[in-house]
Amino acid sequence: MLRKIIQIEEEKCNGCGLCAKACHEGAIGMVNGKARLLRDDYCDGLGDCLPTCPTGAITFVRREAAAYDEAAVQANKAKKELGEQPPLPCGCPGSQSRALGGGEAPAAAAPAPAASALRQWPVQIKLAPVNAPYFDGANLLIAADCAAYAYGNFHQDFMRGKVALIGCPKLDEGDYSEKLTVILRENKIKSLTVVRMEVPCCGGIEHAAVTALQNSGKFIPWQVVTLSVDGRVLD
Repeated sequence: MLRKIIQIEEEKCNGCGLCAKACHEGAIGMVNGKARLLRDDYCDGLGDCLPTCPTGAITFVRREAAAYDEAAVQANKAKKELGEQPPLPCGCPGSQSRALGGGEAPAAAAPAPAASALRQWPVQIKLAPVNAPYFDGANLLIAADCAAYAYGNFHQDFMRGKVALIGCPKLDEGDYSEKLTVILRENKIKSLTVVRMEVPCCGGIEHAAVTALQNSGKFIPWQVVTLSVDGRVLD
């Protein structure tokens, strides 16, 4: 039948996986690090996935496609809940296993514990109150929660003198941009630094921060720093 259905441009997809999370019918999955429409009959054509895509890779088209099959969708959901269906292969570069050369330093060579540069609590974006007093006049750091583990001197080089908020767009439900917009709009933020990892799914946190800055209606000095998984500053 001829009907409206989503189309995903692989070249634009950054592998963040947000669309797959937003698709309650299970029509979208991650294959070799890219979002893919897995089955036409799982797509209801409502487009819950469209607003979550940070790169505009998803659009509507009208083409020949199998009719939406709600019974098949519900049966698939039931199988997943029962663990009868193995998870789809993700292949996302952000979850690829790799060994790094850090190793463990001898006990005698262990440095003295460094003082924490954390200035507030909580640090999770989803938990932080939007009008907390520590935001007034703050230099705001929005960081991927993996960054502090990858970069050994994270407290000294990035957190010192800043209010830090962390999150992971691949694991957290929803989009951070709405809450970050309120934080930027309703507080006197002096500067914004975004620290993300090099993996594609981490683009979600950069997109949320930049979108929030644009939607806040304010001009705030900002920068994005990208870290490699082995702890190097890439830009």
